Amino acid sequence: MPTTTPADAIALLKADHRKVEALFEQFEKAKDIAGKRKLAQEICTELTVHATIEEEIFYPACKEAVEDDLEHEAYVEHDGAKVLIAEIAQGNPEDEFYGAKVMVLSEMIKHHVKEEEKPGEGFFAQARKGDVDMETLGGTLQARKAQLLAAIRQGGLPPPETRSFTGHKLKQGHVVEAAG
Repeated sequence: MPTTTPADAIALLKADHRKVEALFEQFEKAKDIAGKRKLAQEICTELTVHATIEEEIFYPACKEAVEDDLEHEAYVEHDGAKVLIAEIAQGNPEDEFYGAKVMVLSEMIKHHVKEEEKPGEGFFAQARKGDVDMETLGGTLQARKAQLLAAIRQGGLPPPETRSFTGHKLKQGHVVEAAG
């Protein structure tokens, strides 16, 4: 098997972004329930792994280079996405709000990606200006990503772990009934 050079950390994360964008597009076009379910599970898996490697490895490595406000927004955006990921992963494409949840998640991720990839001032641009070896960091991200994917294949998606949502208890209200 040929050896490959680890990707630059930012290139790896951008590749993840493109993959998830393509999956959301496929979900929008999918017509059958089984296809939607499979795509949604893949979206949830990819986003769970991506958020984990960013939070565990990338964000801490770039902390000194990135503005605090931008870093805080990234964590809050991840936490909001994790709530929807949990709903989608436990749901079914035939559920009343399933499609809406996937579409809102897509919009949230588009915004998050835009903030990370914004030329000159986004998270990635600021991180690149810092004193971080992006090649070594990329190898670390790849290794952790492989571990997480193997764990998910074996045991399924883990429950969401939020980092910025604290001090509250959620209460389930009455379910909104379908119209008609």
